[in-house]
Parts: sequence; structure tokens; C-alpha cells
Amino acid sequence: MEHFSGSFTQQEPIPEAGVEAAIEVLRNGRLHRYNTAGDEIAQTALLEEEFAAFTGARYCLAVASGGYAMATALRALLVCPDAPVLTNAFTLAPVPGAIASIGARPVFIETTPDLTIDFTHLENMARETGARVLMLSHMRGHLCDMDRLMALCDSLGVRVVEDCAHTMGAAWNGVPSGRHGVIGCYSTQTYKHMNSGEGGLLVTDDAGLAARSVLLSGSYMLYSRHRAAPPPEVFEAMRLDVPNISGRMDNLRAAILRPQIAMLDDRRMRWNALYAVMEAGLDQTNGLRLIPRPAAESYVASSFQFTLPGWKPARVTALLARCAARGVELKWFGAPDPVGFTSRYEHWRYAASPRLPQTDAVLAGLIDMRLPLTFSTEDVALIARIIRAEVLAVGQGEVAPVTALRMGD
Repeated sequence: MEHFSGSFTQQEPIPEAGVEAAIEVLRNGRLHRYNTAGDEIAQTALLEEEFAAFTGARYCLAVASGGYAMATALRALLVCPDAPVLTNAFTLAPVPGAIASIGARPVFIETTPDLTIDFTHLENMARETGARVLMLSHMRGHLCDMDRLMALCDSLGVRVVEDCAHTMGAAWNGVPSGRHGVIGCYSTQTYKHMNSGEGGLLVTDDAGLAARSVLLSGSYMLYSRHRAAPPPEVFEAMRLDVPNISGRMDNLRAAILRPQIAMLDDRRMRWNALYAVMEAGLDQTNGLRLIPRPAAESYVASSFQFTLPGWKPARVTALLARCAARGVELKWFGAPDPVGFTSRYEHWRYAASPRLPQTDAVLAGLIDMRLPLTFSTEDVALIARIIRAEVLAVGQGEVAPVTALRMGD
């Protein structure tokens, strides 16, 4: 019986250029983004300029995390306490957490079987609640029809903030993820497409939103040192009214990130190559449904999802245990209690919501796994063979206890 011995959480090392730049920052001690010497340009300011160019945005702000970027976006849009904010029911905790952090109310929208936001429910809830902002989560890298989404939101008077934590480098019909809505938010947490441990980026073409975001991040009237921000005169009318909610990125993390921007296209191709091998290995597996990828979607597949339609919890649990016994780490969004990063809308009691039967049905059989770039295509082919064999075994009634699985069999 085959067994996988790799790690699902081991990322690639930081590129040498990033290591060298980080060491230089440590040696000079100027980690704070506004602590520069002479004509020196801060690493953080350079990162913002370079990421703005990568996305095609006019303005960019580097912050402490993706969650902070989302909360900043909502504050910049002047979302008030108790205001309703629409968002996907299928997402991760930092998304409703960002909404709740400013005192607003998450309004969860149903999820389709293809893991994207349900447009009919979105329209109904926008009209019912009067919400004027959608925090759109491109959860696990699945883009909805962004052209249709934006047309709907424009007709409803709803402004869109894109959570692009899983879609940095992705696009819909050639438009980069994060560039459809009024603000795009990205994460550079370890398991994302660029790795600085923690970190976030916010992009926009709106000068007022950009200036307010810079002030919110804690610029201490040093906003003129930003290179991917509006000119100083845009700040003048608001600089004494916007509170400082410090969440700046530091020069150390920026130094680590800058060389990774140029690596994003290569990483996208490598991730998608792994994804293609996994998809081929699981295709036509009885009892397992793959998630279709639209032709208009240019994705960055750093993780993989499939569903087990109609499976009872006991069978799903047995599958996870049997795969784990063979070294394959799967996450299940249908688990009754949150486990690690995996939780769902009913677990977030600070964000009250009626039951969402369509989403419940999808999450009940939704399986998730990471595809780190430390995996080879041979690794992924092996993982797919293990999953396929165990899905067929459990799906056909072989719910043997894990202790009965011997690696020599």
C-alpha cells in the first residue's frame, strides 16, 4: 500500500535576494517604514510601488496583514457600526472578522456548488438589507463571473471590496484579481502566493480611498514618503479627521517580499501544473466531484478542493482518517467543530445568520488540501492515487477502522 511522507505545510525557502535584503535591513536597524537615512527609499515604499505596477493599480498600501487590509478598506469606505456588509458564506474567519472588527454586521450569501457566491441570493439580500458594500471573498482561489458580478453590484449601488488572499496573480477575462472592485486586498501570510509570515497589501485607483487608507494605517503625517499614494494635497482635507489605527508593514517584511513579485508568474505556472496532475488523478472517481474552472478564469491553484455529494459524516470522517494514515492531510469544511484554519459561518457566533441550506449542503462534503510548491508532480500523482483508492473503498462501503490499515498491505 502506497504512503506519502511529505509535509503539506512546508513552503519553499525565501529567495536569496530577499534573505540578503532582509539581512541588510537588520544590519542597519531601520525596520520602521518611516525610519530612513538621507535619500534612502524605504523597502516598504518600494514594495508598494512595485506591487501597484504588478496589478496595474494607481495606488498601493502595505500593511500588517490581509485582515487588516480588509478592515482598512471598510473604514476607508466609511462603513458605519451596525451597517450590513454582504460577504460569502464560504470563506475563512478573517473575512467576517474584519467586518465585525469595525462593528459592522456580516450578511452571509449562499455558495454555489462551484464554490462561488450565489448571484440570486446576493441580489435578494442586498435589496432586503440595504447593504451598500460587498466584501467578496475569492475563497480558495475560485473566481465567480466577475463581469456579471460587477454589473449586478453596479445596478444595486453596491461597492465591491475584493478579498484576494487566494487569488494574487489570478485574473478574470484578463483583468487581474483585485482590480474589478473599488479596493483589492491581498495577504502575504506564509501559505499565500508571496510569503512574509504575515502581511497585507491594499490597492485602489481611488485617490480619496487611498489617502484615507494611508492615514488609517498610521502615517504620522509622513504620507509624502509614500511612492504609490496620491499627492500630498489629497491628504490635506482629511489628515486631521482620520484616526491612526496603526497597522503598517515594516521594512523587514517588505524586503523579503520585493523579490517575490517577479516570481509570481512562475509560481502560478508551477502551482497550476500540480493542480492539473491532481485533477487528472481524481477525474472520473465515483462519488467524488471536481470543481469546474471556467475558461475566463486564470487561476493560481495553490490549493485543491473536491466535494463528496451526499456522503454521510461517518463516511467522510472515515475517509479523512484513512487518508491521514497514509500520509495525506485533508481538511473538511463539514466538520461539526472548527479545526485549525477550517471553520464555517455557523461557528462565528459574533456574526449571526439564518441557516443557509445551499451552503450547508456544499460544505457538508467539501474537502480541501494545500498544494505547496515543495511538492513535485510525482508527489501529487501519488497523493491523488491514495485519495482515489480511499474514496472508492469508503464510498463502496469499506469503512474499516484506521488501525486495520497496515502500510505493508
